[in-house]
Amino acid sequence: MILIDPPNASGHGRLWSHLASDTSYDELHVFARVIGVPERGFDRDHYDVPAEWYERVVEAGATPVSSRELIVRIQAAGLRRRKSQSLRPRLPGRPLVRPAVLSPGDVVAVVAPAGPAHPERVAAGAAILRGWGLEVRVVAADGDAEFGWLDAPDDDRARALTRAWLDPAVAALWCTRGGFGSHRVLDLLDWGAMAAASPKLLVGFSDITALHQAFASRLGVSTVHGPGVAGLPESDPATRDAVRSVVFDGVTGPIRGTTVVAGVAEGTLVGGNLTVLASSSGGPLVQPATDSIAILEDVGEAPYRLDRSLTQLLRSGWFEGVRGIVLGQFTHCGDPNVVTDLLRTRLTPLGVPILGDAPIGHDQSNIAVPLGVRARLEDGQLTVAAR
Repeated sequence: MILIDPPNASGHGRLWSHLASDTSYDELHVFARVIGVPERGFDRDHYDVPAEWYERVVEAGATPVSSRELIVRIQAAGLRRRKSQSLRPRLPGRPLVRPAVLSPGDVVAVVAPAGPAHPERVAAGAAILRGWGLEVRVVAADGDAEFGWLDAPDDDRARALTRAWLDPAVAALWCTRGGFGSHRVLDLLDWGAMAAASPKLLVGFSDITALHQAFASRLGVSTVHGPGVAGLPESDPATRDAVRSVVFDGVTGPIRGTTVVAGVAEGTLVGGNLTVLASSSGGPLVQPATDSIAILEDVGEAPYRLDRSLTQLLRSGWFEGVRGIVLGQFTHCGDPNVVTDLLRTRLTPLGVPILGDAPIGHDQSNIAVPLGVRARLEDGQLTVAAR
C-alpha cells in the first residue's frame, strides 16, 4: 500500500510529506513515476513530496497516515533503510552493504554482461542451482553482438543486467562467465535506478571484476567473487560447497595458502582479476585497495604482461594504503617459478603481509569470497567475517 504522511517536515524553506510503500520499493517507484515525482526525490526508503502536492497524491491513491504510523509500517515490512544501509558510494576500506542471503525458492537471474557461454554449460550450471532449491531464470539479451567475443550488443547486455537488478522478484544476479565485455556496459547501466532498488547478490569473477569494482564504488554494495554459472559443472565439490555457503549462509570457510610475506593484516576484501583491475585503473568506477586486503588472480597472461598490469596498478596508486595481499591462481601464465618471482619482486616492497597459492581463480578449485567484507590475514590463512 502507498502511504503518505502530513507535510510537516521542513527543508529548503518549504514543508514536505514522505511518500512510502509498505509493500515494495518497486510499487513505490511505479506510483512516483505515474504522478510525476522526480527520481531525485527518492531518499533511501521514501520520496520527499512538497506540501502543495499532498492533496493530489492522496487523490491518486496514496493512503494518508501519521508520520509515526508510516515509519512503523515500513519497518514492519522490512522496507525501512537507515542511512548506513542505503546504496551509495563509501570510502575505500569501509565495509560494504551485504545483500540478504538466498533461501530455497528464491529467484536467481542468470545474466551475461560479458562474453558468450556455451548454452549446454549454462544449462548444466542452472540445473545445479535448481538442485539447491533456487528458481533460475536465464536472462537472454536481445540482438546479435557486433563481435564474437561479446554475448550481445552493449546496450542489450546493459539493459538485461539493469532490468534483472530492478526486478523485485529477483534475489541474485549470477553471471554466466567472464571473457570480455563488462567494461563496455558500465557507462550504460542506470546507476540511479539501481541505487534506489533493494540490494541483491551479484556473483561472478574474471572479467566480472569490472562489475565488482563498479558496484563497490558506485553502489557501495558487497558482491561475490565466485564461479560463473557455466563454470559450475566443471568445478570441484569444494568450489560448489564454498559458493553455496556464501550465498545461502553468508559464511566463507578459512582459505589457506603459502606465506610469502609473514604478518597480520585486517581490512575489507577488494580486487579480482589482475588484468581487468589494471584496465580499470585511472578511470571512473574504481574501488582502490586502501585499508583493504587485495585479492589478485589471472589466466593466460605471460609474465611480462602480468608485470605490465602490476606496474599500472602501482603507478596509478591503486595499491596505496593496502593492508595485505592474497595471491590466487595464475593459470596458464607461463613458468610458475617466474610468475612467483615476479609477484614477490613487485609486491614485497609494499611492506604488507602476502599470502600466495590461494585457491581463487581459474583452476578447478575457485573458492568464493564476498568482496567488501572484513577479513583477517594471518599464519598462512585468510579468515573472512561471517554475516
